[in-house]
Amino acid sequence: MASQSRKGGVSLPDRRSAKNEGIISRVSSTISQSPIFYQGKRAASDAGVVAKKLLKSTGKAAWIAGTTFLILVVPLIIEMDREQQLNEMELQQASLLGTPPVVVAPK
Repeated sequence: MASQSRKGGVSLPDRRSAKNEGIISRVSSTISQSPIFYQGKRAASDAGVVAKKLLKSTGKAAWIAGTTFLILVVPLIIEMDREQQLNEMELQQASLLGTPPVVVAPK
């Protein structure tokens, strides 16, 4: 009975924590009900939606660019490399046979 106060039978630390929780809950409810809070929350939500759409469209664009590169550019690079090797081989054969090398202008 020494830890209980005279009124109500609740100890002092219990009253203080109840009072602090009351202040904290009142302040948080006041903040959460303010129009500035709702505007900030809406702005953050809109920013999240825009970021999600941007990432989604960027991913689609990267996929299109990557597949286009593989289909169109890589075969072109391979063909150019083959043509360069063929030109080098012709130059080697011409030098072995003693004929003057014919310089072919690039196309």
